Amino acid sequence: MPNSERTNKIPRHLGIILDGNGRWAKARGLERMAGHREGFMLLKPVILACRARGIQYLTLYAFSTENWNRPQLEVDGLMEMMAFFFDHEVAELHEENIRLLHAGKLDEKVPETLKVKMRNALALTKDNTSMTVILGFNYGGRDEIVRAVRKLVAAGLKPEDITDATISASMDNPEVPDPDLILRTSGEQRTSNFLTWEAAYAEWAFPKTLWPDFNEEVLDQVLADYANRERRFGGVTPK
Repeated sequence: MPNSERTNKIPRHLGIILDGNGRWAKARGLERMAGHREGFMLLKPVILACRARGIQYLTLYAFSTENWNRPQLEVDGLMEMMAFFFDHEVAELHEENIRLLHAGKLDEKVPETLKVKMRNALALTKDNTSMTVILGFNYGGRDEIVRAVRKLVAAGLKPEDITDATISASMDNPEVPDPDLILRTSGEQRTSNFLTWEAAYAEWAFPKTLWPDFNEEVLDQVLADYANRERRFGGVTPK
């Protein structure tokens, strides 16, 4: 278990739940997809802003396992936007020496063309070293835990051999450190099945800003608040 410490620093790993696209569009008399488009256009600027502040790992919750329950037109639009991201943004992220990883599953629900784009992006950027961005796509925290335990069972582990460490090693990206800070935009205070296992000791922030309005000022406010927190990891404040 980590030692108690004052943060006094930028989080090594930041997670973001991208919330508020629909409300942003509704407030402007627009269709929901307009909010999603605006939100997707923020991905690259936010990635670069986080790297500029020293964040080494950034996990973006782009599409959850529950999002398939949305209207088909909206789901199709989100798939198109993910494809646009891979077609038009990944090349620049690669030039910036940024590595992409995927958290989630590429099952039969995901369009084949999108699977190819995802795998190509991961392969293209696999050796990059300036920052790691994890795309939470078709991702659910409980689903990830179930898949991890199934890997252990398939490997023949005995019940007494299943530990925190073996489960952590079977998660989607075991080399990525647990998140230090997770922020959810829009002011909603729910975790929504995001990094359920990994976020056990994470700090949380809930800025009221809707995701399409998220900017460097809001990011800096969240990071400043984090820097003043004390992380005890179940322990007590040192004297």
